[in-house]
Amino acid sequence: MLAMALAALDSTIIATAVPQIVGDLGGFAVFSWLFAGYLLAVTVTLPVYGKLSDTFGRKPILITGIVLFVAGSLACAGAWDMASLIAFRVLQGLGGGALQGTVQTIAADLYPMKERPRIQARLSSVWAGSAVAGPALGGLLAAYAGWRWIFLVNVPVGALAVWLIVHYFREPARPARTSRLRVDWPGALAIFASGGLLLTGLVQGGVAWPWLSAPSLLLFAGAAVCAAATVVIERRAAEPIIPGWVWRRPTIRAVNLGLGALGLLMVAPTVFLPTYAQAVLGLGPTAAGFVLSVMIVSWPVSAAFSSHVYNRIGIRNCALVGIGAAALVLAAFPLLPYPGAAWQPALLMLALGAALGLFQLPLIFGVQSSVGYGERGTATASILFCRQVGQSLGATLFGAVANAGLSESLADAPAAIRPGLPHDLDAVSRALQKAGTLTTDAADYLRRAVATTVGHVYLGAAAAAVLALLALVALAPRCFPVHADARTQQERDGGDGGEEDGGDRGSRAGGVEV
Repeated sequence: MLAMALAALDSTIIATAVPQIVGDLGGFAVFSWLFAGYLLAVTVTLPVYGKLSDTFGRKPILITGIVLFVAGSLACAGAWDMASLIAFRVLQGLGGGALQGTVQTIAADLYPMKERPRIQARLSSVWAGSAVAGPALGGLLAAYAGWRWIFLVNVPVGALAVWLIVHYFREPARPARTSRLRVDWPGALAIFASGGLLLTGLVQGGVAWPWLSAPSLLLFAGAAVCAAATVVIERRAAEPIIPGWVWRRPTIRAVNLGLGALGLLMVAPTVFLPTYAQAVLGLGPTAAGFVLSVMIVSWPVSAAFSSHVYNRIGIRNCALVGIGAAALVLAAFPLLPYPGAAWQPALLMLALGAALGLFQLPLIFGVQSSVGYGERGTATASILFCRQVGQSLGATLFGAVANAGLSESLADAPAAIRPGLPHDLDAVSRALQKAGTLTTDAADYLRRAVATTVGHVYLGAAAAAVLALLALVALAPRCFPVHADARTQQERDGGDGGEEDGGDRGSRAGGVEV
């Protein structure tokens, strides 16, 4: 939980300190790379660390990730300009990739399916607490201690985490290797290059340069070439970073696509809801954050109780219920009254968190239990990687939808209020927060335009939820397979876990289907 807290706090604590960082170091035009650089490093290293944890064990990879993260934090605290700070944030991300995937894998190693929802709920509570406390803590540190302390606080947390892991974490015995240890470093570099080029194009396209400009086209072309090279390298590698079975097995393929769609739809509440709360409802940044935080609170609570659902109806059906309910909640958002009250979107987000708690964690459990110890890190990293890529695609896609919808609304504005109107979502939000800069009619028109635009984004998110549902219906097996390792673990711990109640059982290489 301490190791997870490093990654969880990092995603929220820095946001409120950006004005102080820019004021001290400059570089306003590129400060978004403080987030994008970290995201790139985390995303492209997830599959690499997953394979390395299968090869060398979880403990050394987790300790390496913490050390890299703390080293990056110390370097960030000593940054002398924006370029150096961005570079050190990438170093932090190289450690963050090890933290996110390895902690999830360790939970699957140590606990049978019957206990895993309770443990995952505790891990999720770290993210929920960070989402609520992170922005406030970042603001306090930036205001009273200096922005460099938002990075220095990682040092004692990381040091304590390493000490606890070294002294108390005992890895389960791994199967003895029958062949010489090989690490596919060319494959790792190819994955890093292709993922980095793709995500850079998605993050910067339409922001730093137009979508059809030479930089975007070159980045996407380079990503395609590197992806093709990755496929060739991985097919020839003795120990590939992303082995072919990740996409050949129906269970993992369906979950990868489903969680990729989850990453896509999560952009709607996490990116656009705060803008809606401030621009349309007139809430301050803190209150807007609480409207979103109810989802982050209900999610782990729902996940903790998900075992009671999937033990009765099966993992696939539990996930279908969750994503189906999420699609209905997302589709209901555009029906909210205008201007409405804060409790209305908060209630929807409470329901959305509960629905997604029934969707995500059971699928992760199902994939982790369908593979043995030597494949679990790779399988876990693959689904987290797909979710991260989905988030990047969602930010790009829904950002384009929002800008197009808002541009159309502004173009259709009455002639009497058209002069002086802002021309993009960020500018609209800033204009609505500054009293007296707009007439009453212009402010009301802009609020309605933002409400309509965010409603369109939520409809797009509902469509992504439907895609996840269809992927599970079409590709996921009715009964998730359980590997012999997971079966042995359940029997050893005295639990039955899984989907045994009424499930059909059949033979499978390395395990059984339940």
